[in-house]
Amino acid sequence: MIEEVTGIVVSEQNYNDKSKIINILSKEYGIIGIMAKGCKSLKSPLRSVTNKLTYGKFQIYYKKDKLSILKEVSVLNSFNNIKKNIELISYASYLTDLAYQVTKQASNDNVFDNLINSLIKLNDGFNANVITNILELKYLDNLGVLPVLDCCVECGSTNDIVTLSSDLGGYLCSKCRSNEPIKTTKAIKLIRMYYYVDIAKIDNINVDEIVIREINEFIDNYYERYTGLYLKSKSFLKNLKNL
Repeated sequence: MIEEVTGIVVSEQNYNDKSKIINILSKEYGIIGIMAKGCKSLKSPLRSVTNKLTYGKFQIYYKKDKLSILKEVSVLNSFNNIKKNIELISYASYLTDLAYQVTKQASNDNVFDNLINSLIKLNDGFNANVITNILELKYLDNLGVLPVLDCCVECGSTNDIVTLSSDLGGYLCSKCRSNEPIKTTKAIKLIRMYYYVDIAKIDNINVDEIVIREINEFIDNYYERYTGLYLKSKSFLKNLKNL
């Protein structure tokens, strides 16, 4: 029986000279492994729609817990602007890898929706670092390790919040802070907004580079401490940004 699922290719691997296996993150079933028969042939209609980042409607012979078979794909968004820019490709690759890992640990419809909305924003020219940090923060909630962003993580006070601590897990007030560097007021306010914002509804981003660096540093350190996720695409992205 043929089923149609909405999804995006998050990984691919060669099967033989003519075929390959793709993994798609789908809205309906989470991660689905799919055999794309003959897709590497020059004349195959599947050749151009079985690469990573292909987002569309997938017609498949669905087999639960087994390899499904791909019949055809109707592309919803080609993300052409992303594919023209090596830095954006790197961001998009990391975000799809992250979504794949999060889905494996905690399947949730919002994982798919937030990924697609983030890629659309990247494709539309929004600040890639900011969009990435927003998605990373939301995925921490899926993973069950969201930092404390409503009060001081140590005493529970909502007054005089002066910094973020990746080691302690969230906001710190002036009384509980010891040697943690003080963060800008904007970074403290924005990171909370990042968590609550609807990515699809973002229509403008204007964040100072200092604030972007502060939030990015906190989230990077937090992921290393609390998630156990070490993705090659993240390391590549860091190295690319440092060039």
